[in-house]
Amino acid sequence: MNVVNELNFSFLSKSTNESFARATVSAFILCLDPTISELSDIKTAVSEAVTNCIVHGYPDYLGIIYINVKITDTNKIIIKIRDKGIGIPDVKQALEPLFTTSNDERAGLGFAVMQSFMDNVKVRSKEGVGTSVTMEKTLYRTSYDKR
Repeated sequence: MNVVNELNFSFLSKSTNESFARATVSAFILCLDPTISELSDIKTAVSEAVTNCIVHGYPDYLGIIYINVKITDTNKIIIKIRDKGIGIPDVKQALEPLFTTSNDERAGLGFAVMQSFMDNVKVRSKEGVGTSVTMEKTLYRTSYDKR
């Protein structure tokens, strides 16, 4: 598996930037001609990961969210979304559906949604250092034009 294209970008952890992240990632992967369903799944997973950074990574201050997207020669999309926020004390617990540390009406389904829409989701976190979420999805429709 070789990376044939890659995108890196970052932005402030403002909720208004969530749609920017979703649109940017989806525009980048359009070269693979994804189905509407595949594109919707990826956009939703990106939205959930970015929202987690905004709400949980930087709960009381603005920080930077970093996104790296890779396209491989096997039509796999690898998306890494990370923050340098407060981190997650117990990743295993955070991955449980309905678990949330938020005091508002959040449902605690962000990671469950990501896992249901992507082929693979890996979460790494360290308190006081930040969190990274790596998501993978293989598209089956076409081959990447290597030119």
